[in-house]
Amino acid sequence: MPLYEHVFIARQDLSNAQAEGLIEHFGSVLSDNGGKLVDSEYWGVKTMAYKINKNRKGHYAFLRTDAPAPAVQEMERLMRLHDDVMRVMTIKTDEHAEGPSVQMQKRDERDTRRERR
Repeated sequence: MPLYEHVFIARQDLSNAQAEGLIEHFGSVLSDNGGKLVDSEYWGVKTMAYKINKNRKGHYAFLRTDAPAPAVQEMERLMRLHDDVMRVMTIKTDEHAEGPSVQMQKRDERDTRRERR
């Protein structure tokens, strides 16, 4: 089956648990349609470059999936209809990268930097 990577932005006034619940919900939509959620990452609340629906910040989530095209289309359709999801981006990839995404690697690198004087 084709491999996909999805990033979506949810409204900033959701709690962390609700934002992570969206990941589980859309993962279950994929599995109901014959796909599989390979990996998911919750990136947290981030400031956006411009306002979307009068929001300056949003909850970012990243999904790696292995699903047929109709399952991905159904998940995207439901994401676009969901009131809490502001933006969705899906990319088809040849293979999934091993380990955490670049956003999660940045967070890990911050912890190992030495303190400024």
